[in-house]
Amino acid sequence: MQQTQAEKKDEDEVAARAAVAVPRADLTDPALYINRETSWLAFNGRVLAQALDARLPLLERLKFLAIYASNLDEFFMIRVSGLREQVEAAALVETNPDGLGDREQLARLGQIIRAQLDTAAALLADDLLPSLAARGIRIRDWDSLDADSRRLARKYFRRSVFPVVTPLAVDPGHPFPFLSNLSISLAVEARDPETKERKFARIKVPEILPRFVPLESFDPARAGSAEGSHEFLPLEQLLAANLDQLFPGMEILGTYPFRVTRDMDYDILEEEAHDLLAIVDREIRRRRFGACVRLEVTAGIPQRVRQLLIEKLSIDEAEVYESTGPLGQRALLSIATIAHADLRDPPFVGRIPVELAESADLFGVIRKGDVLLHHPYDSFGPVLSFLRLAAEDPDVLAIKMTLYRTGADAEVVRLLIRAAENHKQVAVSVEIKARFDEENNIAWARALERAGAHVFFGHAELKTHAKAALVVRREGEGLRRYVHLSTGNYNEATSRLYTDLGILTADPEFGEDVSEFFNSLSGFTKKDRYRKLVVAPTALADALLTKIEAQAERARAGKPAAIFAKMNALVDLEVIQALYRASGAGVRITLCVRGICCLRPGVTGVSENIRVFSILGRFLEHERVSVFGPPGEEEFFLSSADWMPRNLHRRVELLFPVHSEALREQIRKETLEPGLVDNAFAHDMSSDGTYVRRVAPEGEPARGAQLEVLERAIRHALQVVAKG
Repeated sequence: MQQTQAEKKDEDEVAARAAVAVPRADLTDPALYINRETSWLAFNGRVLAQALDARLPLLERLKFLAIYASNLDEFFMIRVSGLREQVEAAALVETNPDGLGDREQLARLGQIIRAQLDTAAALLADDLLPSLAARGIRIRDWDSLDADSRRLARKYFRRSVFPVVTPLAVDPGHPFPFLSNLSISLAVEARDPETKERKFARIKVPEILPRFVPLESFDPARAGSAEGSHEFLPLEQLLAANLDQLFPGMEILGTYPFRVTRDMDYDILEEEAHDLLAIVDREIRRRRFGACVRLEVTAGIPQRVRQLLIEKLSIDEAEVYESTGPLGQRALLSIATIAHADLRDPPFVGRIPVELAESADLFGVIRKGDVLLHHPYDSFGPVLSFLRLAAEDPDVLAIKMTLYRTGADAEVVRLLIRAAENHKQVAVSVEIKARFDEENNIAWARALERAGAHVFFGHAELKTHAKAALVVRREGEGLRRYVHLSTGNYNEATSRLYTDLGILTADPEFGEDVSEFFNSLSGFTKKDRYRKLVVAPTALADALLTKIEAQAERARAGKPAAIFAKMNALVDLEVIQALYRASGAGVRITLCVRGICCLRPGVTGVSENIRVFSILGRFLEHERVSVFGPPGEEEFFLSSADWMPRNLHRRVELLFPVHSEALREQIRKETLEPGLVDNAFAHDMSSDGTYVRRVAPEGEPARGAQLEVLERAIRHALQVVAKG
């Protein structure tokens, strides 16, 4: 990376300041730390800001609103539920570095969330829905349907909805029903016209049916026609308008949608984990019965109904969230993904690296030198080709691999099954504790075992989050090992949505390390030092602290020193304090942190040499890159791990070096530099924890980090095509 004159001047000034003795700050001061949970909400606020950004295509904005809602659901299921458990148990936990107690956190989170939800509701009602309607995409109300549409809708209800709906009365003979997580229900008040007795019932909105029903579904003759193809009716409104068919003879007094969110986390005690597969299978079945942590209701719900729900769900008023818009807005994703090209991001096809495009001998290309893949700008195809070739090649003897989030449709797993059927030695570490992917992973683990693969699940208290694949091939009179290491999952679907970096290599030292790494996962090995790999939880934290301190020592000696790191989250206290000390010594530190950041940049005497920014965009920024040293002397590393306690101390993670200068230059051009020059979409973090979106100076073109890399990838693809 070229060093500008301004950067050289800044570097000289930093070195000069480092020569002056500065009193050491008290790094235990809570004022130096951002609360983890409020920092996450700030991240989700930046997701919501994407939905507010009128520069983005309309359906992409709707997509970001759905992602915001989905993120918030998971936040309640895991983080809020954990805080609530600690409050209810009066648990004695270590004080947070920021000094906030659990009750204080819950109160503050509630304030932030309610403010964000008000913004989201206004955005949907006043901006997105009217703008979509102007383009022919409408979410209709029952009252807006004409008589003919209502007649057809009632016939559709009787034909397709009525058979799967079960109204549940609530009275002395019928206890209050169980409400499943994230389910939308209708609270129905009715009256017997003869006895005048009030009745109460609950109807679950069927999750098996589309949440937003296309109006064309009401009239099969119109299916596939342009007319009405982008008009939808919320399923709960269709239900509410046809309650006379569910409660014949009763007078309907009112219908009120509501939604519950439950505690979906679970713990596995080490002494219980004699059969990890069975234990996880049991826990995910129990999880649906977790305590309620949030009740969402529509505005205008009567206080008596509201109070009944509060009592039956055993929650407090503070856990009730009132909404003026549709509940469960994550379901808007089904509308955001409809085919409407001019309202979506333009499509693109991931490039194939030149060396792979020009040769049919994949193993031969890897033998010549390491290959870098930068998804989604690079296609995930070469990874699948690597595994497909290994599965079919008669000279391949063994394949070993880690699987964390494979998804429901996993081509990677099918290739591993094919390899096992071809009598390769296949060994797979399947992380069956990957949150919300447990059922998929259990199913794939059993399928792999049936095919004859060796499947292992790791330690009860450690998730295997590392991403590695090893292919052992007979070549000549010996064996050669081919390795793939990555910052992201072996998931073809998310590889098109997440930015990640991976390396294909035949480096013998990587081969030795990865072989020993897999032995440590499947056997009793206690190896903690490798030739090139750095592995958590045994060595990764210490390695990072050592690298940070080495830069601090350089600065104290008056030498140029720098750190660049890109990650999803920065939470670990020891790492943050090491960065503070390095900043105090004069190290120039640049951190690109997509989500949670508990470090405060720009604090005088502590972090004035630290810059933090965040990038959100079309793709989810997911790669973890760290660079230690000034230009010309950098050490480059890629990793599966964020700088969080769970990654460094409670997970199996990998950090690995990048030695090839060509690959390092690609990482500079596609990962380091674009974020630094982004003047339109990146957010800079202030010392108070707020984020400010960058604005392009007047007269200068807007430059977005992801757009810069995407344009580079497109130019590359065109060059490959031109070469024929």
